[in-house]
Amino acid sequence: MSRLGLYFHTLRHLRPIQVTSRIWLRLYRPAVDLRPAPGLRRVSTPLRAPIPTQPSLLGPTTFRLLNEQRECANAQDWHPAGVEKLWIYNLHYFDDLNASQADARRAWHVALLERWVKEVAPGQGDAWEPYPVSRRLVNWLKWALRGNEPTRAVLDSLAAQTRWLTQRLEYHLLGNHLFANAKALVFAGLYFSGSEAESWRAQGMRIVEQELAEQVLGDGGHFELSPMYHAAMLEDVLDLINVQQSYARRVPPSWHDAVARMLRWAQTMNHPDGQLSFFNDSALGIAPDLATLQSYASSLGLPRVERRVDALVRLQNSGYIQAAAGPAYLLCDCGAVGPTYLPGHAHADTLSFELSLHGQRWFVNSGTSQYGLSPERQRQRGTAAHNTVAVDEQDSSEVWAGFRVARRAKVTINEVARHPDEIVIDASHDGYRRLPGANQHRRRWSLRPEGLRIEDRIGGSFASAEAFFHLHPDVRATRDDGGQIQLIGPGDTAAQLSFEGAAAISIDAGTWHPGFGESRANVCIRVRFTGERLLSDLRW
Repeated sequence: MSRLGLYFHTLRHLRPIQVTSRIWLRLYRPAVDLRPAPGLRRVSTPLRAPIPTQPSLLGPTTFRLLNEQRECANAQDWHPAGVEKLWIYNLHYFDDLNASQADARRAWHVALLERWVKEVAPGQGDAWEPYPVSRRLVNWLKWALRGNEPTRAVLDSLAAQTRWLTQRLEYHLLGNHLFANAKALVFAGLYFSGSEAESWRAQGMRIVEQELAEQVLGDGGHFELSPMYHAAMLEDVLDLINVQQSYARRVPPSWHDAVARMLRWAQTMNHPDGQLSFFNDSALGIAPDLATLQSYASSLGLPRVERRVDALVRLQNSGYIQAAAGPAYLLCDCGAVGPTYLPGHAHADTLSFELSLHGQRWFVNSGTSQYGLSPERQRQRGTAAHNTVAVDEQDSSEVWAGFRVARRAKVTINEVARHPDEIVIDASHDGYRRLPGANQHRRRWSLRPEGLRIEDRIGGSFASAEAFFHLHPDVRATRDDGGQIQLIGPGDTAAQLSFEGAAAISIDAGTWHPGFGESRANVCIRVRFTGERLLSDLRW
């Protein structure tokens, strides 16, 4: 019955098109159309250099992807047994074609392209799932538009993959996957000429226009509410502007507006170190950093969006709130888990926060190091892996099965205000209403130049609640005789953390996951309380 409940509370939020499309994809399996590729369209101006990725091809057949190194020396290695699906996806993206110093590996690339066409059976396996097809198409086409000449076999494969993609668009998922599909269709439709290619381009453009309007919120955030996917989506939009300009096509003004809003949002949600924050599925090294995105936008002739640090910024549509005072830069999650029909990259991190002091991260959510169905993936999505409160060891939203969410926390923002001597952010959520105690969590942050006070209140009956404070690996914690926590950060900066209402305090070993395949030792301060109120007082 519990399992049925998870399915019910997950499926009831889906859009009808997600259900019908999933059935269609299961029942309909088109044949791969292997007709010769159409002719090529003439480029008006060379493609401006896209954002280079980190090199992942270490030798002719040696790949390092997601911090894991493997060989791909024969046909079987394109679909290795017992390897995480995400690693196999990345193998088939061909990101290294456009990575830093890619020209020095051109001979390897040419050989790999020819091998892929010969060794990977058309329409079969992970390689031909719509998302890797979309990523691969764009990478192959960027490579070609940078001055490389694909062989006839590669051109024919490009056309075959595009035709296949038109029959496998990911309407069952929507979101960033559908946008990636549309981006690939636009690239292929511009690269090739003739009526067939024009139909690809037109289909892609229709989807891009529709999805940009929905996926980029009014405050500039990407609607899946992951800073990592936000950055990836922003790169997608810039790539589309780039290829449109190369073929002398008009760039819709809405694209320019979306880029400006997305850059502002990214500036707000980045820490002072210039890197993204770790809310929902987020990790470094997957999407470009803000400085790189800004430079790319400028190379395309888009106006520069200057970074500024305001005392208080409420991102109304996405639900994040940023506050700054003295040496502190605070980011608070007071938003939904994501779109109701697409919470796949959500964590149970409602009312969590991250904090930088003196330009360095001090309090961090635990990050994302893997996808899939493992217990570790479940743990990283859970409430206890974030700087917030778990009631009776339960998650604030029912995250499950890698990318599923059943019952979700809904947030009410009670106050966001800048007072003469402090900034106050006050919000509550109902994610624990489903528990026997019908609990509600209310959190109030009070930020001053000299410190941060966090007041947590739990309504309803419960056995115990726990507040979690995950420290960056560069921050050390010790407990003094009076029960206070002494914190030492980079450069011997110091802070003191004390609690009122705590039943038990512990300093536990933990892990922080700043990238896929990465795990760094850190410290987690756990504070158990049995009364309705816990006051955490951080002073620096």
